[in-house]
Amino acid sequence: MAILLGVNNIRNKYEFLCVVYLLVVVNCQTDKKAKDEQKDFECPHQVGNGNFADPNTCRRFYQCVDGYPYLNRCPSGLYFDDISKFCTFKNEARCGPIATTIAPITEPPTDLAVKCNPAECQLPYCFCSKDGTIIPGNLNAEDIPQMILLTFDGAVNLNNFEHYKKVFNKKRQNPNGCDIKGTFFISHEYSNYQMIQKLASEGHEIATETISLQSGLQDKGYEEWVGEMVGMREILKHFSNISKSEVVGMRAPFLKPGRNTQYKVIEDFGYIFDSSIGVPPSDLPVWPYTLDFKIPHECKSGSCPTKSFPGVWEVPLNEHYVEDYEGGHCPYLDQCVLHNHDPKEVFEWLQEDFSRYYEQNKAPYMMPFHTNWFSIKELEQGLHKFLDWAATLPDVYFVTITQALTWITDPKTLNQLNNFEPWDCQKKKENTPPNPCNIGNKCALNFKSPDLNFTDIRYLETCFECPNQYPWLGDSGGTGIPGKDNYVPDNVK
Repeated sequence: MAILLGVNNIRNKYEFLCVVYLLVVVNCQTDKKAKDEQKDFECPHQVGNGNFADPNTCRRFYQCVDGYPYLNRCPSGLYFDDISKFCTFKNEARCGPIATTIAPITEPPTDLAVKCNPAECQLPYCFCSKDGTIIPGNLNAEDIPQMILLTFDGAVNLNNFEHYKKVFNKKRQNPNGCDIKGTFFISHEYSNYQMIQKLASEGHEIATETISLQSGLQDKGYEEWVGEMVGMREILKHFSNISKSEVVGMRAPFLKPGRNTQYKVIEDFGYIFDSSIGVPPSDLPVWPYTLDFKIPHECKSGSCPTKSFPGVWEVPLNEHYVEDYEGGHCPYLDQCVLHNHDPKEVFEWLQEDFSRYYEQNKAPYMMPFHTNWFSIKELEQGLHKFLDWAATLPDVYFVTITQALTWITDPKTLNQLNNFEPWDCQKKKENTPPNPCNIGNKCALNFKSPDLNFTDIRYLETCFECPNQYPWLGDSGGTGIPGKDNYVPDNVK
């Protein structure tokens, strides 16, 4: 800064050249230091790909691609969270490096799923292919719709609700004249249940993430998964009037699936699909598949199911990237680092990423977001440019995950979609919740975290009566009776 200030006081050509020399030396030293640090950083051998904390600062992180570290900087004002593995606000970021240990596999390797056998896997109950890239029904790509799956993770509240309304603005429509739809994986803390009911009443799909968003859930037991997922479904019923039969999908926090345990919960409690498994960067994207057989790609998280779960659908998250890996690669779009926050360049980046699907096998193009994406106006503007452009394509449909799976189980050609009832909007679904109240109850509730010795206040907004205390694990209704919930699977009496 002193050097820069001195430029204003330069008296002659000699002093000017000295200042320029000093600036060049400082910049070169800075660049050299960054390059030296990048050279010194080694990607973990047991992982290979992924994002890792910079040991020197929370403002940067390394993205390892095929074992080589690329140094990235978080956008202005954001810091790298070494648990969630993305850039977020300073008060939310857990600065790293945070030591991790690979959890031992405690489940015995029995009843392991075998590789796909198409002769024994027929729609509508089973779908697989050798590498996961085959189009359902053996249809040609030019004859089928390109589905786009807009998904949103976490709490719904004042931080993001208005942004979501701009995405689903009633002006963007599918070729059949219906408004575009999305899927919301809800976590409990800080959620506004009046807003969630509004989204559900407009035909968007509501699915569960977890109540507490605890890390390490992939290593927990059956009861913990039931408490988190089924408890979250109960909270949605109590405070957003959403029928349990309408909440049929789940996503594990931080995309860390719970090995066989999580999928046993899916099987026992009537869920239809999971969307937690990431697919490593691939030239050809993977279609959703059932877990009758072994997953058809590398398990990126290391905690995928190994047993067979017939009829349970997995809707994988294909990695997002462009050909030269500008921005790296990421399952969530807000985890890719787009250094030039120019709306046009963001739009072009999304276009190129989308074309890998649209110009090949038309696997559903999932666009997963955290609220982080909408905190940077250039990213949001670029997204809107992409959505407006995609909505003009005659074969592109923005649908919920359940709507996409309905098509996959009964594939239809483009000329049959105007009469495809699951995508029709003329008749409101029977179990769709009614419009929420105009003014919700704003509840200030006592909450005592199990790992803390003091009670604080948490806030909740709903169209229903305020509960006695803040709903939490073991007490989804907020009765104030610890351990009140005792879930019994519908198929276990």
